[in-house]
Amino acid sequence: MRITGYRTLTTVQDWGRPVGDANGVIPDGLVRIPIVVVETDEGLTGVGLGPHVEIEAVFAAIEGEDPRCVTALYDRMLRRMFKAGHSGAVFGTIGAFDSALWDIKAQAAGEPLWRLLGGRDRRVPAYASGLDIALTDEELVAVYQIYADHGLRAAKIKGGLDVDRDRHRLGLVRDVLTDAGGGARPGLMLDVNETWTRKQAVRYVAELERTFDLTWVEEPVRRWDVEGHAAVGRGIRASVATGENLTGLEQHRPLMAAGAVDVVQTAGVWGITHFLRVAALAHAHDLPVSPIGTSPIGLLHGATSVPNHLVSELQDLRPAVGVSLDLHVEDGAYVLGDSPGLGVRLDEETIAASSHLLPHPAAGGTHIRPEHAGRRLYAVEAGEESPVLNAGV
Repeated sequence: MRITGYRTLTTVQDWGRPVGDANGVIPDGLVRIPIVVVETDEGLTGVGLGPHVEIEAVFAAIEGEDPRCVTALYDRMLRRMFKAGHSGAVFGTIGAFDSALWDIKAQAAGEPLWRLLGGRDRRVPAYASGLDIALTDEELVAVYQIYADHGLRAAKIKGGLDVDRDRHRLGLVRDVLTDAGGGARPGLMLDVNETWTRKQAVRYVAELERTFDLTWVEEPVRRWDVEGHAAVGRGIRASVATGENLTGLEQHRPLMAAGAVDVVQTAGVWGITHFLRVAALAHAHDLPVSPIGTSPIGLLHGATSVPNHLVSELQDLRPAVGVSLDLHVEDGAYVLGDSPGLGVRLDEETIAASSHLLPHPAAGGTHIRPEHAGRRLYAVEAGEESPVLNAGV
């Protein structure tokens, strides 16, 4: 079998409501989802979700090769793009091809990828993640009630801009999940998407921990700040989670070596081989891993085969337009199906017909860092003392 070509598609995740985080909001909830389809001379095709940046140059590393040689081809792509491929969107293009190759390999074997990778249990524990910073109280409760109805008992909300509002919103979500769980204490996480300085992070989380026992705080400082993550970890009770924006083992390794991360995350678009290698490195440091993403389908398959998977992010319960996935959600877990490969099927006519929904590439949203991020003043109640202002700089 040989790789003969590829084609690219772009569909849309239609949330049907505003989505966002501390960096920005997408009012119409329309998010671009790029897709790569790899073609072979035997008619098998594989699907990968990820960017198309420098795609012709990346494809040159695998054209004419046997797609079943996945890990060797992954390293071949990294070598071909070694000056640009270990970071950013180009790493995502490599990840998209990698996922597509794993899809082909498992289809050729007639197995779902989770079983080919050595997984035994098709159930992958999940937590709810609504990208919810723009929602009203009523909308927030309604959204997490739907997650709770699917058995989810842990949730991550977006925040980091207003400690009083975050305290209130965490309480609303806690109550929804507690009621659904018959009084059992739910897991609560806060994701601030790199919006704090070290001092802000410690002061802010310490204030929330007066009320909540947070499971983790995600990306409290800039992704590369090893000392900062370590300082935050020493100053709070909650675990520190980070890694979704890190690419390559060389970016994860310093955080693990310094004891600066408690929950190691990887993004769905970075590919399956990357996830498996990061999971092995984390396991060597006795750390759990947790996949992140709108549709982390490849990483869900990979999660079944690693010993240190903790829980995977579940965002929208519906797949992107024109995409179907052989999985469902019940009792708080993804349940993977038996379709050979990843179990991803594309309706390319539907995707083409939805092109008018695609947001303009220059549209604002969560991918643009605000000008004054990390340089805000926060009012924090300090017990019975007067409110103090934490500049964090």
